[in-house]
Amino acid sequence: MVNRRELLSAGTAGAGALAAVGLVGCASPSIEDFSQEKPVLDLRTYFNGKVDAWGIFTDRNGKVVKRFTVEMNCTWQGDQGVLDEDFVYADGSQEKRIWRLKHLGNGRYEGTAGDVVGTAMGQTRGNTFRWSYTLALPVDGRVINVNMDDWMYLMNDRVMLNKASMSKWGVHLGEVTLSFTRRS
Repeated sequence: MVNRRELLSAGTAGAGALAAVGLVGCASPSIEDFSQEKPVLDLRTYFNGKVDAWGIFTDRNGKVVKRFTVEMNCTWQGDQGVLDEDFVYADGSQEKRIWRLKHLGNGRYEGTAGDVVGTAMGQTRGNTFRWSYTLALPVDGRVINVNMDDWMYLMNDRVMLNKASMSKWGVHLGEVTLSFTRRS
C-alpha cells in the first residue's frame, strides 16, 4: 500500500518533470537556429537603395489596430548605414524614423534612431536578422518605453518578411508584421 508521503513525493516529481518539459517547449528561437538558411542576408546589400514596406500592428488579442506603408531610402558608406523611413498610416497620419546603423563585423549591427532609447543591437545568421531595442512609443498623449524583439527573414533578393513582438515588463502588448520589397 502506498502512503500519502510517497504519493505526494511522486506527484511532486511528476509535476516537476512536466514543468521542465513545458519550459523546454516554450523556449524561444535562437538566431543560431537560422545559420544554414538561404539566401544569406547581408543587411548592407538588402537595405541599399529604395525599399517599400506594407505592415500592420495587431494588439495582444490579434486585432488589427493600425495599417501602414513605408517608403525607405537606404544608403551605406562602408560600415555606416542610414535607413530613412517615411510611414503613412491608413488614417492619413505620417511619421518619420531615421535609423543610423553600424556594421560591427561577423553579422553584428548596432543602431540608433530618434525614438529608440539607447542603442539597438542585432545579429544576422543565414537568412535571418534579429534586432532588439527599446522604442519610445507615443500612446494617448504620453510616451511609454516598450521592448521590441524584431525578426526579419530574407525570402529572396527582393522580399523580406518582418515580425516584431512588443512587450512592457514582460507583458505581451502586440505585434508588428511587415513585408519589405526592394525596388528593381
